[in-house]
Amino acid sequence: MTQPIIETRDLRFRYEDVEGPTPVVLDGVDLKIREGSFVAVLGHNGSGKSTLAKHMNAILLPSGGQVLVDGVDTADEDRLLDIRRTVGMVFQNPDNQIVANVVEEDVAFAPENLGVPPEEIRRRVDDALKAVGMYDYREHAPHLLSGGQKQRVAIAGVIAMRPRCIVLDEPTAMLDPIGRAEVLKTIKELNRTSGVTVVLITHHMDEAAQADRLVVMSKGKVIADGVPREVFQQVEELKAVGLTVPETTELLWELRQAGVDVPLDALSDEECAKVLKDLLQ
Repeated sequence: MTQPIIETRDLRFRYEDVEGPTPVVLDGVDLKIREGSFVAVLGHNGSGKSTLAKHMNAILLPSGGQVLVDGVDTADEDRLLDIRRTVGMVFQNPDNQIVANVVEEDVAFAPENLGVPPEEIRRRVDDALKAVGMYDYREHAPHLLSGGQKQRVAIAGVIAMRPRCIVLDEPTAMLDPIGRAEVLKTIKELNRTSGVTVVLITHHMDEAAQADRLVVMSKGKVIADGVPREVFQQVEELKAVGLTVPETTELLWELRQAGVDVPLDALSDEECAKVLKDLLQ
C-alpha cells in the first residue's frame, strides 16, 4: 500500500493559555488520507475540525501524537517549506488571502515567493485561473468580484503553488448559495481532472455528501468514517451529537420510523424521487 499523503497518529491538541490548562480540542485522532482522494470532514463548531485542518500543513503542531505529510513529521522545522509545498490551505474568508490589486498578480504572489521562474509563473497563473473558471477575470480588481469569485481566486492562488493536496477550511461559510455551488464545483473538478487530494472542512451536509469519504467529528474525536451514503445512514448517532442528515435521508428515515420499508442510502434528489415513485407504484 502506498504511503498516505496525510496521516495523523493519536493526534492530541490543546491551546496554550497563561491562566492554566485549556480543554482538549483534539483527543486521539487517527486518520490516513490517500493521495488523489476527496475527503470531507464534518462537524459542529467546536468539534475540532478546523483545528485538525490547521495541523495538516503545520500551522499548528500537536500537543501529543504525530502528523505526517508525505511521510514528513510536521514537527520537523527544517522541512516546513516542503510540507507547505505539499499541502496548500484555503480559509473561510477570501479577503484574508487576497493580497494584490489585480487578480493575476494575486495568483502569482505565492509562486513568486517560492522563487519560481517568471515564464513558469505566467504558465501556472494562466493554468490555475482556467482551472477555477476565472481566466476571463485575470485583469479585474479582486475587491470588485462576488464572494464566490473571490474564493475561486484564493483557490487559484493555492493551485499555482502546485500542491499535491489542498485543505479547504469552511471555504463556503461566507458565501451565498450560488457562490457555494461555484466553489464546490471547482473543488470537485480539481480533484477529478488534476488528481489533487482535497480535504474539505464543512458543516454543510450537502457538501459533505459529495465527497468520496466522510469523516465526522465531535468533541475532538472521529465518531464516523466511511462513504457518505453509509455514514448518513447512522441517523440516530448523528442526531445524538447535534448533526442533521441530508433532507433526502431525513425523509426516508421518517418513513422508516412510520413503518415503511425504504432504503436509507438514496442520497441524491433523483435517487430519493425514484424510491418514492417505486413506493407509490
